[in-house]
Amino acid sequence: MALHLRIAGIVQGVGYRQWFKRRAEALGVSGWMRNRSDDSVEAVINGAAEAVEALVREAMNGPAGAKVDAIARRAATADEAAAISPGTVEILPTK
Repeated sequence: MALHLRIAGIVQGVGYRQWFKRRAEALGVSGWMRNRSDDSVEAVINGAAEAVEALVREAMNGPAGAKVDAIARRAATADEAAAISPGTVEILPTK
């Protein structure tokens, strides 16, 4: 299951991407995430449906200091899913 996420709220400057990376790795989910210039975090993740859904649920809370207002989700496009290196979770530069 591959999803594209946009996570809005207080998610920059609080270690959200590093926390998300650790949680994804622990759940066996591959993907990438990056800060966006609109103060959101964007992520594309892929893995077993149960693990992906667990990560999305946990992402609503995030690390201490984060305050997630909303997570917009959609199926990842074929190109987005193909750009994920299996078994890795990457933090990409801000876009």
